[in-house]
Amino acid sequence: MMTEKYKEDSEDCVTICLKYLLFVYNFFFWMAGAGVMAIGAWTLNEKRNYLSLLPSSTFAVSASILIFAGSLVIVTGFLGCCAVVKEQKAGLAAYFSLLLLIFLIELVAGVLACVYYQRLSGELKQNLNNTMMENYAEPGEESITYSINQLQQHFKCCGSNSSADWQHSAYILSPAAGNRLVPDSCCKTVTEACGQRDHPSNIYKVEGGCITVLEQTLADHTLIIGAVGIGVACLQLIGMVISACFICALIREEEEDEYSQT
Repeated sequence: MMTEKYKEDSEDCVTICLKYLLFVYNFFFWMAGAGVMAIGAWTLNEKRNYLSLLPSSTFAVSASILIFAGSLVIVTGFLGCCAVVKEQKAGLAAYFSLLLLIFLIELVAGVLACVYYQRLSGELKQNLNNTMMENYAEPGEESITYSINQLQQHFKCCGSNSSADWQHSAYILSPAAGNRLVPDSCCKTVTEACGQRDHPSNIYKVEGGCITVLEQTLADHTLIIGAVGIGVACLQLIGMVISACFICALIREEEEDEYSQT
């Protein structure tokens, strides 16, 4: 009798510990969700001007997935707390399923970012120079023109590989250039027609051109996306294990109550 009583108390203690452990987990889970949303939004906002210069949408998709997953985390954390308080097995099962879904979503975001990191250099080298040469200042390409101007001013660079690249561009070879050797956004101090002089005292001469600085910046952001996605996905595994143990503890308690009543 004493043994059975001790066993019941022990099992109750385990259930209570799991319950509070889930509360603590949900607190960190909410924080992680808010952090994931913030990083996804920061990435898209910080680099939105350069997304049109990328040949694929993988970078933007990865960041958008993080924002979606982060918002889902916040909702899931709230539902999880409600299910834990009421000790509802159905609610906890739904919580477990949502954790699994978020785990898969963030794992996909992390893997996409890591894969894109490997392809980033090649894509930029193939695409950025062609975009600058063929699309800059062309009718209907206002977003690309704006992005290139922002890129050159923000990173203080000129041309994809060097300022000499502009000599063969459709814009510089057209009458619209007005004898400019480079776009005005290459100038250290932007004024009308300042691109008519390509002396180092007037324009930016960065070794490796804009490709080098843009590649490094996007690579850093991509690694952050990948690390956050995979890191938070691992956090979901902990939550799934705790919630599964709590569900099992509740089921065992119900079975013991039914047995004691018979």
